[in-house]
Amino acid sequence: MTKLNVNGRTLDVTVDGDTPLLWVIREQIGLTGTKYGCGVAQCGACTVHIDGVATRSCALPVSAVTEEQKIVTIEGLSPDGTHPVQQAWIKHDVPQCGFCQSGMIMTAAALLQANPKPTDADIASEMTNICRCGTYVRVKAAILDVAAGGQLGRG
Repeated sequence: MTKLNVNGRTLDVTVDGDTPLLWVIREQIGLTGTKYGCGVAQCGACTVHIDGVATRSCALPVSAVTEEQKIVTIEGLSPDGTHPVQQAWIKHDVPQCGFCQSGMIMTAAALLQANPKPTDADIASEMTNICRCGTYVRVKAAILDVAAGGQLGRG
């Protein structure tokens, strides 16, 4: 049995230690907002925060996460969708198909938490998630909008 702190709740899960955190979140805990994309931590659809750091969960074994570490999924970022990044995503009509968006939002939120005033170069270097629809221009606009408004400091 493993104890995990997910979205502020300590949960007991019974899984093999090499089970990827993504599958524990989706299958054992039932939070399906975090997506499976590539399985090799390249696309970013599986991004969650671990102690505030954007982390790709598809290739991270659950045994690498301790009970003390705080895992936040897209469901825990803002249960009512009012996080500034989520609001900017809506304002800038970022999603098309939407599949990659939870990972994109989680990566952007971690970027802005660590660097509230990112440059274009900062955004380009940190936002390495893959969007097959190619909404990168709108992603950047949404991030810059949040940065300009100084609305972060939540989540």
